[in-house]
Amino acid sequence: MKTVIKIIILILIPISMQAQQQKKLSKSNVDYESFLEISEEILEYRKERLIPLETFLKYMTDENTILLDTRSESAYKQKHLRGATHINFSDFTEGKLAKKIPSKETRILIYCNNNIDGDSINFASKKAPLALNIPTFINLYGYGYKNVYELSSLVPIKDQRLQFDGTFTK
Repeated sequence: MKTVIKIIILILIPISMQAQQQKKLSKSNVDYESFLEISEEILEYRKERLIPLETFLKYMTDENTILLDTRSESAYKQKHLRGATHINFSDFTEGKLAKKIPSKETRILIYCNNNIDGDSINFASKKAPLALNIPTFINLYGYGYKNVYELSSLVPIKDQRLQFDGTFTK
């Protein structure tokens, strides 16, 4: 009897595997062409949204403005600009953004590691074309947040106009 069961199993396994291989999978929800289109669409728009430190600091004082840090949670906890709200870039979804930024009219200020100079531990620079500001801006725009401004300055870590919070600031 055990031999019969083994034979049946040996016959059924390849049939089952063949059926699974024949089942077509749906195309992924990745659309590189649309990504290129939205990137092209915002090319000129973003240029008008790059602001120097003086303007960035002025906008930070407005109550209808959110300072957004999209670096990893550990990087944010270690050191971030005082007053920054954290949403990890990899967690961007329509729902999560809406919870933190309910109004798409809110002014959003963004910065990344490539805006801070002289602290390679907490603000390690990336290659310029891969700086986190770029995908952050594109994604916010793509989710309907058009009131986004990006810090254009490279600010020395010792610049007294910047205030930091986090475990590495104490």
